[in-house]
Amino acid sequence: MADVVDKATRSRMMSGIRNKDTKPEILVRRELHRRGFRFRLHGKKLPGSPDIVLPKWKTVAFVHGCYWHRHCGCKLAYPVKSNKEFWNSKFEANVSRDANAYAALEEAGWRVIVVWECATRSTDRSELGREISELIKGNISFSEIGSTS
Repeated sequence: MADVVDKATRSRMMSGIRNKDTKPEILVRRELHRRGFRFRLHGKKLPGSPDIVLPKWKTVAFVHGCYWHRHCGCKLAYPVKSNKEFWNSKFEANVSRDANAYAALEEAGWRVIVVWECATRSTDRSELGREISELIKGNISFSEIGSTS
């Protein structure tokens, strides 16, 4: 299936997709800050450049878009309709890169929390903040927050 817009228009549209300071990420940061957590943003020195780094708690958080990071079973991670081969290989690379980053962080002693975009949409904000807060204070090395409905 051919693209419905020309290459220049598609490029402009794709460049508008943010990878930092997204609405879900800002929502999570606000909830953490409201609960007294202090953190660093976009830890470039850590594997995977986590969105939120809490050094005091030796914890990092990734706020992932369900579509781009392929949240398994989520309605927001719908299949592509055109150029399937290209996009599926891109999605596989994203998922693989994420898994490698999580493993490297855990090996280095960091605890990893993944907050899926769908959780920021479907969960009450204060409930989401409470859940993240409990995970930060807990002792689980890897956890995910997000519905698969």
